[in-house]
Amino acid sequence: MEPDTSTDTSGHTALLIIDMINRFDFEGAEALLPKAREAAKVIADLRQEAVKRGHPVIYVNDNFGEWHSERSRLVAQALDGGEEIARLLEPARDDYFVIKPQFSGFYATNLPVLLPKLGVTRLVLTGVATDICVLFTAADAHMREYGLWVPSDAVAAESDERSRWALGIMEHAMSACTDPAGDRGTKHWPLPRSG
Repeated sequence: MEPDTSTDTSGHTALLIIDMINRFDFEGAEALLPKAREAAKVIADLRQEAVKRGHPVIYVNDNFGEWHSERSRLVAQALDGGEEIARLLEPARDDYFVIKPQFSGFYATNLPVLLPKLGVTRLVLTGVATDICVLFTAADAHMREYGLWVPSDAVAAESDERSRWALGIMEHAMSACTDPAGDRGTKHWPLPRSG
């Protein structure tokens, strides 16, 4: 029997919130937005749980092709866009914010340096889109031997079919746990061991 680590606050798990600080003004956003709003409610609960347990919260956000963008500008643009997701998930002052130029949160960012500095060994991946940026980030995390929990109710894609397809790949090829967070995902803090 494994020891009870449900009160572990060592910070070895980090919550990643992928591309949720967003104006949702791109092609396909109309289909994605209702699902992203539902996922945002779950992510807000997971964020609260992470903070309570002392785990770092890391926003991993696309620069949307705006190469002069930085944290405050991206957040302001999302808030000015009036989308409720940005208000619900607005980063706190102490949260980390990583800007990515491509699909994966690891590609050409400081995330590969930040996570070891924080002592992180397990990641909770949330956000959009399940079948693009979440999937690519999960693949890079798996190659770096991070444990993964991708709560199926905390990610969204343009269609449920695409989301299920991507979650299946992450579960079967990357040993990710894809159980939904449900009631704040208490049983998955810290992340269950995979493999």
